[in-house]
Amino acid sequence: MVSLNADMGEAFGIHSFGHDDALVRLIDTANVACGFHAGDPTGIRETVHKAAAAAVTVGAHPGLPDLVGFGRREMKLQRDETADLVRYQVGSLVGFLGVEGIPLDHIKPHGALYGMAARDEDIMDAICDVAVQYEVPVFGMAGTAHERVADKRGVPFVAEFYVDLGYRADGSLIIARRPRATPVEEARVRALKALTEGLATADTGEDFPMRVDSVCVHSDTPNAVEVTEAVRAVIDSVAAPAI
Repeated sequence: MVSLNADMGEAFGIHSFGHDDALVRLIDTANVACGFHAGDPTGIRETVHKAAAAAVTVGAHPGLPDLVGFGRREMKLQRDETADLVRYQVGSLVGFLGVEGIPLDHIKPHGALYGMAARDEDIMDAICDVAVQYEVPVFGMAGTAHERVADKRGVPFVAEFYVDLGYRADGSLIIARRPRATPVEEARVRALKALTEGLATADTGEDFPMRVDSVCVHSDTPNAVEVTEAVRAVIDSVAAPAI
């Protein structure tokens, strides 16, 4: 069964971003910001509580320590410091999960850290250190260092597909610094094509293979609710048994 996940809890203090309240009713699992690219202790607590109330599983969404850049600017990191910053953030989330009595479901790196780990096996190896410690899967892109290193380390791997981001022909993601609306019909077609044909379309028009274990949507896009509703309908229709 393909799941639907969303990046959530990406607010800070009194400043709220995203459509978490609506999306938590539509998704299967939430990737919760842990304070480095977004999120603060109260925001983590509130997001975990919402997810628990909705029977949604919760994974850690650790990012680079760059609030101003929202974790979308790359940094030069050594392997050990990568493991340290991921472990620090995951540990913070686990403390709040314990209050609600729910387990950590997975780890999914955020933004630039996600892209760095897709290319750099040392970075991904450091993330796997923490996944091994907590005995949870890692979310990432199939056919990249995400999958190669996870397989090498014996870490369960969940292949993601993004309906609200563009792809290059080599399968890499196109990530804008600021979120942009995705036409709902475009998101629906992308999801259906990936789930039924195992294909995605690059921004230059080429199709390329796409394996999907989980579809991701972003809570901070302007029309996130409409996109998520459309994708939820596609996933449910594909999963429904033929009559």
